[in-house]
Amino acid sequence: MSNPATPHWLQRTELLIGPEALEKLRNLHVLVIGLGGVGSYAAEFLARAGVGKMTIVDGDTVDLTNTNRQLPALHSTVGQSKAGIMAARMRDINPDLDLTVQDTFLGPEIVKKLVFQQYDYVFDCIDSVQPKQYVIVACKQQGVRIVSSMGAGGRVDPSKVQVADISETFNCPFAQQVRKGLKRKGVRRDVTVVFSSELVERETCMMTDGSKYKKSFYGTISYIPALFGLHMASVVVRDVVGK
Repeated sequence: MSNPATPHWLQRTELLIGPEALEKLRNLHVLVIGLGGVGSYAAEFLARAGVGKMTIVDGDTVDLTNTNRQLPALHSTVGQSKAGIMAARMRDINPDLDLTVQDTFLGPEIVKKLVFQQYDYVFDCIDSVQPKQYVIVACKQQGVRIVSSMGAGGRVDPSKVQVADISETFNCPFAQQVRKGLKRKGVRRDVTVVFSSELVERETCMMTDGSKYKKSFYGTISYIPALFGLHMASVVVRDVVGK
């Protein structure tokens, strides 16, 4: 039985998952940290699924090199705030969305002060190892469900992308680095991640100047980061519907 109060644009979602699950999604508060190739798609998929309250965080602006893989990146948006662009998109999808926008970079010192208990889920879409570790540890300490993205670069096979516990990841150098740091902080398992088991193309790696805790990056194709974001959003929806 459909709910007459359900917005028309969510009727097909309600038909699939039912009014009770849709209401649960409306009552969730999800924090998405990082709005690049993974986080931008994860945030939009959540908004389109009917999640009612979200906080999005990213202090970066669109660079022309983002255009091959990031949702907010267009030639016309170069130099603009990723958080601002995504906020406008998400409010245009769902005008009733309760959205908080933080146009800031979450370094380790800021993460240590964050209170994650106000969120039902935290999406960690950070592409730097050290800040990612701090977010994961903080969520574990505060008992908040976290879904973390591992390395999407250097891969082309969509069939290898999967959801698993961080202890079960393999063929992912980025996940290996994250696991190593987490072990030193007392976290070994019970962290939901999205990763690819495809062997990474190591020759596509380039070094950076080390700013914002990022030492290197891999070449990336258009659809793999989006697929990571899709899998992250699916964790929330499948939790709600019991699948």
